[in-house]
Amino acid sequence: MRRRLISNERDDVEINLSPMIDMVFILLIFFIVTTVFVEETGVEVNKPEAAASIQLEKNSILIAVTKENKVIYGGRDIGIGGVGPIIKRLILQEDIPVIIQADAGSNHGIFAKVYGEAKLAGAKKINFSTKR
Repeated sequence: MRRRLISNERDDVEINLSPMIDMVFILLIFFIVTTVFVEETGVEVNKPEAAASIQLEKNSILIAVTKENKVIYGGRDIGIGGVGPIIKRLILQEDIPVIIQADAGSNHGIFAKVYGEAKLAGAKKINFSTKR
């Protein structure tokens, strides 16, 4: 004859939440790492109007030329001499386009020098930003 043990004590069942918390943190890190942030130049530029335009890539190097003929990258005045080293450093990681945002009142010669520095630094795609 078989004997059955009957226990009046009930074992409490617990759900272990540690793996779920780990999974949430892994997903959070994944989304942070894969997010692309748009970097602004840090100054307001009054862009000239153009007859035709195309949509440019979001992941690009933005350089601004202000009305006072200052060359700005990331909110800092880098001057014409700072354009080359910055572009060289950034295109080593990934071949990304350069966008020059020149103010309508800026000197054409400054724009040309910035364009030339970007070309000498090895940028393959150089665009300029206008109003449309």
